[in-house]
Amino acid sequence: MTAILRPVAEDDLPFMHRLTSDPDASGEFQWYGFQNPHRLRERWTDNGMLSDDGGALIIANGDDRVGFVQWTKQVANRASHYWAMGLIVAPEHRGQGHGTQAQRLLARYLFDHTTAHRIEASTEVTNVAEQRALEKAGFTREGVIRGSGFRAGEWRDGVRYSMIRTDL
Repeated sequence: MTAILRPVAEDDLPFMHRLTSDPDASGEFQWYGFQNPHRLRERWTDNGMLSDDGGALIIANGDDRVGFVQWTKQVANRASHYWAMGLIVAPEHRGQGHGTQAQRLLARYLFDHTTAHRIEASTEVTNVAEQRALEKAGFTREGVIRGSGFRAGEWRDGVRYSMIRTDL
């Protein structure tokens, strides 16, 4: 089976909360402390986690939830915007190519349904697996962003990747 993206359903909320609030499920690079247990439900109730400014979709493999992708609108200037995207895959599904496939699917979805010309993704410099996944998905490494993210008590360097519409 191959991964697909689908809208978030109400019964997906506990799965998403687990991936963002359980240190064992979130993993080394996604653990930012315990999260408000009502935040995801509030977003889902408000707009089903889909809006003009961003959204979230479940990564599914058949009937299995694999993880989820998110994107947010970033203003480039008065005339344009681009998307910043990220994902998290459940620990039991990591290393199977679902993240690479989901990033490729999300990029295609955003280019097909919005006018944005650019999509960005970032990860920590030590997250080599995610860097490989982004490159396999067709993203181009742009460079290191020094001290760009705070996690686990310290500032960490990041790596920025991008894809533009003409890369597909």
